[in-house]
Amino acid sequence: MTQGIHKLLIANRGEIAVRIIRAARQLGIPTVAACSEADVDSLAARMADEVHILGPARADKSYLNVEALLAALKATGANAVHPGYGFLSENADFAEAVAAAGAIFVGPSAETIRRMGDKAEARRTAQAAGVPVVPGSAGELFDVEAALKAAETVGFPLLIKASAGGGGRGIRLAENAQQLSEEFPRSQREAQAAFGNGAVYLERFIGQARHIEVQVLGDGRNAVHLFERECSLQRRRQKIFEEAPSPVLSQQQREKLCASAVRLTESLGYKGAGTLEYLYDDVTGEFFFIEMNTRIQVEHPVSELITGIDLVQAMLRIAGGEPLGFKQSDIQLNGAALQMRLNAEDPQRDFFPCPGLVEQLIWPQGEGIRVDTHLYQSYRVPPYYDSLLAKVIVHGIDRTQALARAQLAVKQTTLTGMASTLALHGELLEQPWLHKADFHTGTLEIWLAARRSRGEA
Repeated sequence: MTQGIHKLLIANRGEIAVRIIRAARQLGIPTVAACSEADVDSLAARMADEVHILGPARADKSYLNVEALLAALKATGANAVHPGYGFLSENADFAEAVAAAGAIFVGPSAETIRRMGDKAEARRTAQAAGVPVVPGSAGELFDVEAALKAAETVGFPLLIKASAGGGGRGIRLAENAQQLSEEFPRSQREAQAAFGNGAVYLERFIGQARHIEVQVLGDGRNAVHLFERECSLQRRRQKIFEEAPSPVLSQQQREKLCASAVRLTESLGYKGAGTLEYLYDDVTGEFFFIEMNTRIQVEHPVSELITGIDLVQAMLRIAGGEPLGFKQSDIQLNGAALQMRLNAEDPQRDFFPCPGLVEQLIWPQGEGIRVDTHLYQSYRVPPYYDSLLAKVIVHGIDRTQALARAQLAVKQTTLTGMASTLALHGELLEQPWLHKADFHTGTLEIWLAARRSRGEA
């Protein structure tokens, strides 16, 4: 058991809740699954030492209900909360409320979450740490006139981005002043609806960019990186396939990129796991910081497989008051890892959500294959939440072996009872451009559009 955590409340659901329970169990920490009425039969609820029902299925009545979560803390006697990802994981007010209740928030301080959650402030923080950022507006913008003036410096094409958000919401492309005038209020409205904050900022658009991110761990004084992940294969700015390390960086570029991430992390006095996201320009070899996610990420397993470090256990140890148990020189890059996200979505119907009953379920097995999931035979996937069903992750001595193992893993997987993206990953793994690592953030959507034009989706 860690020094400071004697019982852990998990303020989340699905595969990440299962993942946290497994990590806590290995550290000897009892767990409480704080779940909605829709999740009382979930795998997380079955695995946890205790279950506390937060409220009805709707997230705002359960997983987003701060009062219900604080009541669960008190009722169960838990003294720590792990927020997972999504829901309240990057909500500074929640982290503050947990601390005010005398419990441990497994993650950075509310001040750090607030600081890095404000995208404009995050840019300024990165610049102060000597980390390059994409050319953009000096701060938040609230009206079209100010945006047009800022655009004279930023240049077109540019992106209008929500200051308080993430996940692709509130982002609009403007290729000229007229488009900026039209899209600016739309981006504001979308940002306000999604995050309760309509502030936006401008950022230069890099058309042939890669999305590369660096995994970091900090104990409040020192920080290390676990190398980088390539996350360029996205649909509507949502990642579906990730790998580590990036197949295009030279050793010199890798060292420079990761050193910048550690520098920024240490400047924050950061505690816990975090991810710094960058755009990488294939043409110039430049990289630019775009934002920091102050939580564990969906794609964290690929970083674990190439380093041998359990990130969730590390988060719990740090939150419990332990220092980092290793130095940067102790972390070695070992091979390559790939992750495929299996979602309850129908690619034949523009990825329409398709929750349902798990009828037949067979997961792949073999050397270098890992599956993170909350599914089990006869489980009915509820329709109220994110469509992620599982993550199939593979590890190999190099990228070639990892790709071969990924193809094998997909072929070995059986999931019936609902539409999913399983077959799509099988097709994706056959594409020559994927094997050559010849892609950027727009490649997947171009490929999907070509499939539709051929009548394949």
